[in-house]
Amino acid sequence: MRLARTGSQLALVLTAIALSAPSAVAAPAGDAWVNPRKASPGSTVTVSTTACGTETYGKGESVAGGKFHLLPGDRKGVLVGEFTLPTDAVSGTDTVTLKCPPRVKVTVTYQISGRPNGAVAAGFGWAAAADGDGGGSPYAVGALLLGGAAAGVLIRMRRRAAAARNSA
Repeated sequence: MRLARTGSQLALVLTAIALSAPSAVAAPAGDAWVNPRKASPGSTVTVSTTACGTETYGKGESVAGGKFHLLPGDRKGVLVGEFTLPTDAVSGTDTVTLKCPPRVKVTVTYQISGRPNGAVAAGFGWAAAADGDGGGSPYAVGALLLGGAAAGVLIRMRRRAAAARNSA
C-alpha cells in the first residue's frame, strides 16, 4: 500500500514538472516561425509556415543564410525549410523572407547570437550552466526539482519504516 501511494506521489511530481517545462517549438510570428529563435553561427535553422495554404512548395531566403526550399512538413498545410548559418555570421537580427504561389510573401526575424569558440571559465554551479542571457537551463532546474522530490520521498519512506520498527 505504501509503495502505491509513493508511486502516485512521484507520478504527480513528474507530471507537474513536465507541464511546467518550456515548449521546444518556437512561438509563431504571424504565419511563419523560426526554430531556434536565437541561433549561433554554424547552426541549422528551421523555418516553418502555414501562409502558403494548400501549396506544396515555396522558396525562402535568409539575409545571412542564403536561399532554401520550403517542402511539406509533418503536419498538413505546413511547409518547412532549413538552412545553415555560416560560421562567420555576424551577431544581430536576421530577416527571412518566404514566398509561395500565388504572390504570398511572409517575413520573419530571429536573433543571431555570436558565441565564443572554446570553453569559457565560468565557475561552478549556476554560473557554469548559465546561458548568454544569464539564466540556467530550465532542464537543469527541472532535474534538480525532480531529484529533490525523489530524495524527499525516499527519506519519508525510510522514516516511516524506522518508526514502524521502533513502535513494535
